[in-house]
Amino acid sequence: MQYISTNQKSPVADFREATLRGQPDDKGLYFPQAILQLSDDLKTRLRHLSNEQIAFDVIRPYVGGVIPDEKLFELCLETVNFSFPLVEITDRISTLELFHGPTLAFKDVGARFMSRCLNYFSQEKKEKTVVIVATSGDTGGAVAAGFHGVEGVDVVILYPKGKVSLVQELQLTTLGGNITALEVNGTFDDCQTLAKQALADGDIQEKLFLTSANSINIARWLPQQFYYFFALKQWDGEPPIFSVPSGNFGNICAGILAHVSGMPANGFIAACNATAIVPNFLKTGDYIPQPSVSTLSNAMDVGDPSNFVRLLEIFDHEFPRLKQTLISVSISDEQTKETMKTVYDETGYVLDPHGAVGYRALSDHLAEHRDQRGIFFETAHPVKFDSVSEILGTAGDIPESVAELMKKKKESIEIAADYDSVKDIILSKI
Repeated sequence: MQYISTNQKSPVADFREATLRGQPDDKGLYFPQAILQLSDDLKTRLRHLSNEQIAFDVIRPYVGGVIPDEKLFELCLETVNFSFPLVEITDRISTLELFHGPTLAFKDVGARFMSRCLNYFSQEKKEKTVVIVATSGDTGGAVAAGFHGVEGVDVVILYPKGKVSLVQELQLTTLGGNITALEVNGTFDDCQTLAKQALADGDIQEKLFLTSANSINIARWLPQQFYYFFALKQWDGEPPIFSVPSGNFGNICAGILAHVSGMPANGFIAACNATAIVPNFLKTGDYIPQPSVSTLSNAMDVGDPSNFVRLLEIFDHEFPRLKQTLISVSISDEQTKETMKTVYDETGYVLDPHGAVGYRALSDHLAEHRDQRGIFFETAHPVKFDSVSEILGTAGDIPESVAELMKKKKESIEIAADYDSVKDIILSKI
């Protein structure tokens, strides 16, 4: 498998080079040169396969042999060695819980897979490797945990000051060692811009090897296909419609890639919060980035989703084809609160704000399509969000890992949204 740049101005790369580089020189994103088709064997035997076997079968063609099969299977086993239960909420709505990993968020899968790939590839490299990542909430903690203690790799995390929850902040600021957390006086979009500036800085690349751990990196993005197969493994009946809380659009884009490759689905809903760039695009055909706004579902506060260009690439930039597969709606904070309360009162299920956005978008859609059923993704444990207890009076059972986390001391470096400060910190890793 070879990877092209979505800007079509950089040379093709194999999986190893694309993972190590993170982003092509032309500032596009790496994308598979060809969309593969799933084997009939995988589709027919899905229910009987282990999660690690599913992960291996899905990712193996994209790796293209640059990691030996035996090692790749080992990486997949380490990546998905926790549960992914499909929980029925109503007779027409189920949720795939993606928060049973070490940092209680769906991003554990991509971060664990990428860290293990990068560790395998970096053993062949002589220069220092630094991973940079911008986070609006859960990515930072997942990357920090995934890379903590990985030999020969340092991690720099940028997060917006005051715009992540207490648990999220502690997960990315308490590990120390090879993890450096930069608390940026600005928005997530500022953090993402700073990370992209660093990745494009030739002066840095001359001195050390810098790559990204955001979902712009294919080793973070592609494993997100696994979720959809894990859901279908537990699903009975006609293919579901998937409702995916969407911020940077990596998760839903991976699902649609899997669908175009042959995975059964009845469509996809990109469930957005008040940052409604994609819902507006599907209404008007005009893609207009906007400043992100702060919401209850903070990990989705993204005003210019990086992965949306990959979604366009899947459909060859043909707007009618995209609209046949994707619906996108915007859910307000008031609707989010109302949904959390209603679902808890009626079913006892505790939604986090992101899951509530996904649930509400799916519920509204099913009200108009009585013949359909669907799955929404619960992308993070409710305890990670201060607002859940404020709205419901409870965040459900408190995992032991969170209780231990509360005893730890935060360590971060506060900076302005200034690139020179970021560059100096990265170069200090030499």
